[in-house]
Amino acid sequence: MEEKTTTKKIATEIEQAAAQRAKIKARAARWDLDVAVFLFLVLIIVIILLFQDISVEIVAPMAIFGLSMVWLVGWRRGKALYQRFYEEELARLEQKEKTVTEETIEEKVEETLEDIVQRALRKRWH
Repeated sequence: MEEKTTTKKIATEIEQAAAQRAKIKARAARWDLDVAVFLFLVLIIVIILLFQDISVEIVAPMAIFGLSMVWLVGWRRGKALYQRFYEEELARLEQKEKTVTEETIEEKVEETLEDIVQRALRKRWH
């Protein structure tokens, strides 16, 4: 029973760590070059329209629309990247935990074999 709760606790910690790392990676990667180019395109269009003496009442909604599109694209990209990074981090952390578990099992087996050999030698010599 205690082993199940320990395993469940470790699994929860792994999921939380994977979620945190995926969130950090996705936050950094969602603003890539495509989004920056689109943002500068919106800026250039706004500047050109203002230099053409088009009224602010027309330019402002276009600028707001362009900025909201930039935000929407960044948000969707961040959401997709979060899912991908979460799965990668979860797989990596589970593999790491599995490797650590296998190493501890191997150490216990080696200790057990070593203990058996030592006991047998002690019996033989005493």
